[in-house]
Amino acid sequence: MLTYDLIIRNGSVILEHEIQLVDLAIQDGKITKIEPAIKGVATREIDATGHYILPGVIDVHAHFSEPGREHWEGFTTGSSMMAAGGITTYFDMPLNGIPSTVTKQALLDKATTGQQKSFVHFGLWGGLVPGNLPHLKDLAEEGVIGFKAFISPTGNKEFEHADDFTLLEGMKEIAKLGKILALHAESAEITTWLTNEKRVQNDTTADAYLASRPIIAEIEAVQRALHYAHLTNCPLHFVHISSAEAVAIIKEAKANGQDVTLETCTHYLLFTQDDLRTKGSVAKCAPPLREQTDQKRLIDCMLAGDIDFVTSDHSPCPPSMKEADNIFDAWGGISGGQFTLLAMLEFAKTNTLPLTTIAKWTAAQPAKRFDLPTKGRIAVGMDADFAIIAEQPFTVTKENFFAQHKHSIYQGRTFSHTVQYTICNGQIVFAQGTIVDTPPAGQWVQVKHTLASTK
Repeated sequence: MLTYDLIIRNGSVILEHEIQLVDLAIQDGKITKIEPAIKGVATREIDATGHYILPGVIDVHAHFSEPGREHWEGFTTGSSMMAAGGITTYFDMPLNGIPSTVTKQALLDKATTGQQKSFVHFGLWGGLVPGNLPHLKDLAEEGVIGFKAFISPTGNKEFEHADDFTLLEGMKEIAKLGKILALHAESAEITTWLTNEKRVQNDTTADAYLASRPIIAEIEAVQRALHYAHLTNCPLHFVHISSAEAVAIIKEAKANGQDVTLETCTHYLLFTQDDLRTKGSVAKCAPPLREQTDQKRLIDCMLAGDIDFVTSDHSPCPPSMKEADNIFDAWGGISGGQFTLLAMLEFAKTNTLPLTTIAKWTAAQPAKRFDLPTKGRIAVGMDADFAIIAEQPFTVTKENFFAQHKHSIYQGRTFSHTVQYTICNGQIVFAQGTIVDTPPAGQWVQVKHTLASTK
């Protein structure tokens, strides 16, 4: 009789183009069989009757802060939170740790920590900052996912935003290395000038913050970056795009043959400027939440297929950093990486979308863009990374939010679905509300080849 490590029975499995009521057999971290009523025995079986089985979410945009600021969010709490949300792979951004991930040694030290502590798989972004151009080659050779840069000020003195010269020289080198540049695209000049005006006027309202980071600041930065990328032939990925106007510009660049993708975040789809007005700085992020009319236009872009995928941009901090009297002094980041999949399932229900579309936005498209050939889909031979979902309500509380700090715009929100199990590399890492107490299953996802070699 055939034996397996794990069999998941009777689940509605979200395949690439359809949903099938089948069993899944897993051996050595891989999917070995997909068919009804699999014969054989397994070390562990899960009865998924009445549940959906989706490919594990790949969140390409998260901010953990280890080493140096693990009291903000470290690998243990951060990866627990991801596991509780059905995320089986996340990419950690390079800026909030001390040191930032801008040298080979910083990368290797962070990777070692992640391999010891992460409950799910992780990739690491390298940074592009003024002065670290000589380090890009070493970072690429060690397997960074790509490079991250800011056009606007970062709020972090250890990771400065890139001036135009750094962007151009960095893009040229990144193109040679066959990597991708991820950009936070807001004009430094526009946002700084408007912020200073509001400070001089002593206008610290929620509406003042929105006015200091208008859509035109995103448009200008996106246009400039696309021109620079065209000059240097650099592949681009725009993070947390918040406006339909910016989406349209990027769509046109794609149509003209540029190698460019974009993400938006679940908080732009679920929340608006009204939440900043009523909830305060817990809803502050950059770019800011937009007015309802702008949000509707962004949602229309999502429904039209003009946005490649969604991320969390999980950006936590200690509560004290959100408690500033002046909105401009409060930390700008949304804490909520656990809720990307639940948010998108709610989005699907609201907009009558098939779950195959949600699987594309949360797993297949990120895997394709960042060349993870064994992830992002449920198929024989693929990595056994899954989220098992029940169609029952889930209300966010401090007790079931696994992040280091519990303040979040998502507190009190009720979603239409619940994550019952998360399986990473064939191991159950989250089961019915609890992190499974086993050695962390996460592996460092390295991409050492160049984009050119994958074509």
